Amino acid sequence: MLIKPLAALGALLLLLVGGRAGLDALIETTPPPEMRTSTSTLMLDRDGRLLRAFTVADGRWRLPVDLNTVDPTYVAMLLAYEDRRFASHPGVDVLALVRAGWQLLSQGRIRSGGSTLTMQLVRLLETRSTRNAGGKLRQIRAAIWLERRLDKDAILETYLTLAPYGGNLEGVRSASLAWLGKEPRRLTPAEAALLVALPQSPETRRPDRHPEAARRARDRVLEHVRLAGIIDADEAARARAEPIPTTRLDAPMLAAHLTDRLRRAQPERPVHRLTLDAGLQERLEQLANARAATLGPRVSMGILVADHGRGEVLASVGSAGLFETARQGHVDMTRAVRSPGSTLKPLIYGLAFEDGRAHPESLIEDRPSAFGGYVPANFDLGFQGTVTVRRALQLSLNIPAVKLLDAVGPARLVARMRRAGAHPVLPDLSPPGLAVGLGGVGVSLTDLVGIYAAIARGGRPVILRETLDEEGAGSGSLGVVGVPADTGADAGAPVLDARAAWYVASILAGAPAPTNSAPGVLAFKTGTSYGYRDAWAIGFDGRHVAGVWVGRPDGAPVPGLAGIDAAAPVLVEVFARLGPTTPLPPAPPGILSSTSAELPPPLRRVQDPRAASRGGADAPQIAYPPEGARVELGLGGGRAADLVLRVRDGVPPFTWFIDGAPVAREPYARTARWTPRGPGYVAISVVDARGGASRVNVFLQ
Repeated sequence: MLIKPLAALGALLLLLVGGRAGLDALIETTPPPEMRTSTSTLMLDRDGRLLRAFTVADGRWRLPVDLNTVDPTYVAMLLAYEDRRFASHPGVDVLALVRAGWQLLSQGRIRSGGSTLTMQLVRLLETRSTRNAGGKLRQIRAAIWLERRLDKDAILETYLTLAPYGGNLEGVRSASLAWLGKEPRRLTPAEAALLVALPQSPETRRPDRHPEAARRARDRVLEHVRLAGIIDADEAARARAEPIPTTRLDAPMLAAHLTDRLRRAQPERPVHRLTLDAGLQERLEQLANARAATLGPRVSMGILVADHGRGEVLASVGSAGLFETARQGHVDMTRAVRSPGSTLKPLIYGLAFEDGRAHPESLIEDRPSAFGGYVPANFDLGFQGTVTVRRALQLSLNIPAVKLLDAVGPARLVARMRRAGAHPVLPDLSPPGLAVGLGGVGVSLTDLVGIYAAIARGGRPVILRETLDEEGAGSGSLGVVGVPADTGADAGAPVLDARAAWYVASILAGAPAPTNSAPGVLAFKTGTSYGYRDAWAIGFDGRHVAGVWVGRPDGAPVPGLAGIDAAAPVLVEVFARLGPTTPLPPAPPGILSSTSAELPPPLRRVQDPRAASRGGADAPQIAYPPEGARVELGLGGGRAADLVLRVRDGVPPFTWFIDGAPVAREPYARTARWTPRGPGYVAISVVDARGGASRVNVFLQ
């Protein structure tokens, strides 16, 4: 026991004998300490709250500490107990060393140590022993070296980052989270005293193994700081009455799948700032775990929530429990490729609205139909007969959806999915067929949320982002390439035009609501894949878009699993946890509000495009302008001319559409005129009295 204080005193005397010049020369030749300051990678939410931390290479929890985020009472206790002249000494407290040596010589034991916090930091930074004269001299030299190169706050922060707290815990932040379950920003006197006491003997005072020893050490700190005037007698008494925590808590691990993926993408990055909301993330993880437990031991769940105006992901729940082996909780179901069931139908209908082939109040037939060798059937194997397009989408009827997809084209549907940032996977890389519209394509929950975000934003594609870091934006971007959504700039070609997107949203808002929701609150769509393997619910209001997937990660069927029963109620609960819903935006210009009977004749009933094509010469064809033409109208300046529209064949009357909006109806003439509002691409369609249609895309200048 004599070696440490006597060695310290001897080493200090050697330094002092040399005088200031000798001391300066010695310090200048002192090698820097063997720095051991790598810290845990941190994942922070949008407000800087800790989502998750990763251990350093040796498996230790070593969270970086900012002095401004540590309770000042704790800091005052630490300095009063460990190093009360910390602010004034040069790294070595001569008076403390002399006092410790005198106590040892006169009383046979040391009542107060002589090491400063700076000297203790040197011991934490280096692995070499300081129990002999040479080691103690090296420690003193290194402490003075540190003091000359770092300010006091930096030294204190480094100490608070490296101090041991038992097991693989290092630093006051790691210890506060593990033993107290909170950040060290606000501590009670009892909590602060415990954190002061543990580093002196971290293993023999571990609260989970030696709670009584931890209590006694804490109470000694409380008495010391009471005498130092840090707390009063009443505070000390209340603090001694507080129980000692006896369980080590798990480190925060929110959004485990997302944070792991971001860390693997940028392993060198010490801190990741995410767009997530930690409180919402925690609430939705609890929701997923609770609801999956009611559906079966192997059922998992994925939830994704975003602000579709800013494109920021607010919550990403990859599974119903990361460590649930029966549910294969390690699989991130926000990115797994699955069959979307009926969830692509809104995009099909939107394309039909955009082309002028249908209106929400158009009538369409839901009767047994064959499309070549493809014979779809409805989910309930029944048929509704003649229904409005609105009703067909709200009831998720399969035959009308396939009819419209046959008209707009499966390849066009896939292309619009890609515009929304989705990555559809086709079977065996085959060209898209009509089965795509009923789930015959692979997509992820992230893909679907991106598609619905575009519909919610009036057809404009949305860049889904997971990170707030400027240099990390590439790794955190999930959607299309472009500028952030909140800038108002064009982020790419539209997924739908604004009128078609509004029609779709208005239909989805009127869909039959789940049992736990009032109708008209959300615009949403459910889906169920073939064989009851996947249940979906995707929805949005005026601000948020959210998606829910339910099923087994291994793709096995779950008898009776359906989107309306398994996923839709969870979607409603997700929005309840988001707070009050935001109303959907008002209708854009050009919306045609009408009953079925009042629609223009070509829109009153959706025609079979195959029947129209069988009409041969009777099918209308746009004679002017031709497909792909660049038409000079003087739109760049001066006096602009009207665009002349001509049609051949077909049966009058003819209705003309520009970008899905009706612009002219000619009872008998085959020529019409339209005044453009400006240069750019337009889609021109014409529909005759029998529903035959023709369409071209041109550029006006």
